[in-house]
Amino acid sequence: MGATDDRMTGFPPSDETLVDLSGWQDPPNVRWAFRHMRELMPTHAIPADPAHVRTLTTALDPMVEATPVSRLDGSTTRAGGVFTDTWTDALIVMHDGVVVEEQYLAGMTPHTPHLVMSVSKSIVGCVAGILADRGVLDVEAQLTHYVPEVATSGYGDATVRHLLDMRTGVAFSETYQAPDSEVRVMERSMGWRPSLDSDPVGMYRYLTTLGTATDHGGSFTYRSADTDMLGWVCERAAGIRMADLVSSLVWIPMGAEQDADITCDPVGSAVHDGGISAIARDLARFGQLLLDDGGKVVPAKWLADSWQPPADVREAFAGTDNEPVLPGGWYRNQFWFVPNHRGTALVCLGIHGQMVYVHRETRTVGVKLSSWPDPQNATYLIDTLRTFAAIGARLDA
Repeated sequence: MGATDDRMTGFPPSDETLVDLSGWQDPPNVRWAFRHMRELMPTHAIPADPAHVRTLTTALDPMVEATPVSRLDGSTTRAGGVFTDTWTDALIVMHDGVVVEEQYLAGMTPHTPHLVMSVSKSIVGCVAGILADRGVLDVEAQLTHYVPEVATSGYGDATVRHLLDMRTGVAFSETYQAPDSEVRVMERSMGWRPSLDSDPVGMYRYLTTLGTATDHGGSFTYRSADTDMLGWVCERAAGIRMADLVSSLVWIPMGAEQDADITCDPVGSAVHDGGISAIARDLARFGQLLLDDGGKVVPAKWLADSWQPPADVREAFAGTDNEPVLPGGWYRNQFWFVPNHRGTALVCLGIHGQMVYVHRETRTVGVKLSSWPDPQNATYLIDTLRTFAAIGARLDA
C-alpha cells in the first residue's frame, strides 16, 4: 500500500496507464490523480505569502508510531500498522504546536499538493464564519437574499444556517456507488466527470435544478451540494471568488508556506465541496489554528459555537445512520465532532481517507492524506480516529 504508482507513464502515456476524467477517482488511478489535479482539470490558485510563513517547530518522537491501538475488529496493533494498512500518502502529528511525527509515502514529498476532498468544506465553513463575524454574511438570512436564482428550487426558503449544518431539505443523494445519484450528476456538471448532453453546464446551474425532499431544519443529511451552495452565497455576499477569499481570509493569515489551489467547473466557479489541493504541512497549520481557538484568524466564538452547539444539532445527528459509526457525534459549521474517552475531537473529513483531527483536551493535531481505493470505508475511518486518539492520549500522558 505504500508503493509508488505507475500511472501516466510514457510519452505519451500508454492506454493502460492513462488517467483522465472518466476514471481518475477509480483504483488504481486515485493515488496519482490526487497529486496532479492541475493536470486533469482547470484550477484557481489560492496564494500564500512567502513573507508571512508560520514556522513549524519539529521534535520527532519515535514512540508515536509505536503507540498501541485497538482496531474496530478487536485486534491490537501499533499506530504505524494502521497508517500502513490505510493507504497513507502523508502524515503529520503535532502536540502542543510541535511536529512530533511527519511522513511522506509512495512518492509524496513535503511540497507535493494533495487533493483534500471534503476537508475543503471545513475551510469554506471558516470563510463563512469570518464573513459573518465581519457583518458581511447573515447566517440567519434566506439564501435568496444572496442568490435569487434558487428561489424556485429546493433551496428557495432555506437559510444560510441550514447550509452550514447540512440540515436543508433538498433532494440530494450522496451515494458514490450509484452512477446516476445526484452527487455523480453534479460531478458531471462541475467537470469532475465527462458530461452528458442532458447535464446542466456548471455547478451553480445544476444547484438551481434540485428539488425538495423534506422540510428544512430537520435531520442532518450529508449533502455536498449544501457546501457548494454555501460557497456561492459567500462569493455573492463578499463580491469575491472563493479562491481569493480562502487566500486572504485563511491561507495568508494562518501563515501557509505554499500556494493551494481549487478546481473550477467549465464556467470558472470553484468546487467548494471538495476541490482544494494543499500540502500536508499547511493542513497541519490549519488544524493548529482550530486548536488555538482560531488564532485571531477564525473567530473564536464561531469555533465555540461549533464545539458547544444548540441541543437540536446533536438531536439532528442522533437519529441518522451516522450515529452508529460516530456515536455521540454532531455536525456544525461544516465540521464533524467525534466524542472519545478523553473529550471530543473536531474532525475535517474527505472521502478516500483525507483527515484533519483536532483534539483540545490532549492538544493534538493529526493530518492524514490517503488514497483509499474506495470513497468510503468505515473500518479505515474508525481505526484512524482511534489511532489519533491513542496517540494524543500517550503524548498528553
